[in-house]
Amino acid sequence: MADQDEGVSRVLVIAAHPDDVDFGSAGTIAQWADAGIAVTYCLVTSGEAGGSDRSVSRADMVAIRQAEQTAAAKQLGVSDLHFLGYPDGQVEPSLALRRDLARIIRLLRPHRVVCPSPERNYARMGVSHPDHRAVGSAALDAVYPDARNPFAFPDLLVTEKLEPWTVREVWIAGSPAPSRYVDITDTFPRKVAALRCHVSQISDPDGLENRLRGWLGQAAVAGGLPEGRLAEVFQVLHAG
Repeated sequence: MADQDEGVSRVLVIAAHPDDVDFGSAGTIAQWADAGIAVTYCLVTSGEAGGSDRSVSRADMVAIRQAEQTAAAKQLGVSDLHFLGYPDGQVEPSLALRRDLARIIRLLRPHRVVCPSPERNYARMGVSHPDHRAVGSAALDAVYPDARNPFAFPDLLVTEKLEPWTVREVWIAGSPAPSRYVDITDTFPRKVAALRCHVSQISDPDGLENRLRGWLGQAAVAGGLPEGRLAEVFQVLHAG
């Protein structure tokens, strides 16, 4: 990880829902945090459409899932979280969302952005939730051209005094065309611990670790890693 992280001191992780980060990127994020890289989460929704218990009000689910995500982030060494409050299940790659994401990019000035894929992955339907694809599309547009262009959303510069910022690279989670396989074998226990914090969403906690080992083990094989290793995968775009 050291060479690819040279000169990277801040990472912004953009996700649609609480737990998306932990399923897709938790092992990698733990490595970054351990290396002293500042990691911030931007959750577009608070996941109020999640869970299967109809007795829980949707307002209560917002509080539950924000608390779960905060606890999960702590397992990885992340404490800076932003919840944008868009409605779960109804996210669109709107100008408003692009503006909000461009704002946080200009505010935090990250070298690297992690986001979901805007493409449908026919081999892994679960990663292609409509909210994921919408957030991925808006995030990529916020990286280019919105955050770097002083004339895009001019109120960000004129009113909020947020100077343009050029993100160096984007790591897309859930892409149907991965190009980077990150060995997370050593941080796998923390990925499991983070996911166990999402109590309202994990219906079979006892089987969670084995399911993850199966998925991540297959990814490691696809990436040419030694037998028994575990990997998270990304498509890396050089945006700077």
